[in-house]
Amino acid sequence: MTEPKWLSPAAFERLTAELESLKRDGRVLIAERLAVARSHGDIRENSDYEAAKNEQGMLEARIRQLTYVLEHAQVSEASESGVVAVGSVVTVRTEDDEVLELLLASAENKMEGLRTTSPTSPLGSALLGAGVGDEVAYTAPGGKFKVTVESIRPL
Repeated sequence: MTEPKWLSPAAFERLTAELESLKRDGRVLIAERLAVARSHGDIRENSDYEAAKNEQGMLEARIRQLTYVLEHAQVSEASESGVVAVGSVVTVRTEDDEVLELLLASAENKMEGLRTTSPTSPLGSALLGAGVGDEVAYTAPGGKFKVTVESIRPL
């Protein structure tokens, strides 16, 4: 069993609304598409029917994924702790003097204007527990990198 994913209350609400919409509206739309495709005749050689069935499969997979995430989520506000933790917005400076603002959380918490970095990624796991001014080194598929933590705040 995997560890529960941290979700901000806003992310939890957004995902809950998406799940309800998919269950209510998404399933109805797929059922209508399937009915129209079936009316075109033999379903064995019906590309519209095949496409609708594929779309139905993807819809049901997303419903299962959202249900699992929401049932196993740890929903809370991020806290101010002085160190990088899940739910922190971290400003780092790269070796190339580029400044990045990162949200350290699972992809379900993505927000416009913030780059989301998973706590299990090379950078995310290296940042966990770091404080302002700390230089953090990590190895990623592209090589070895260092960043300096400039600021930390809760989401």
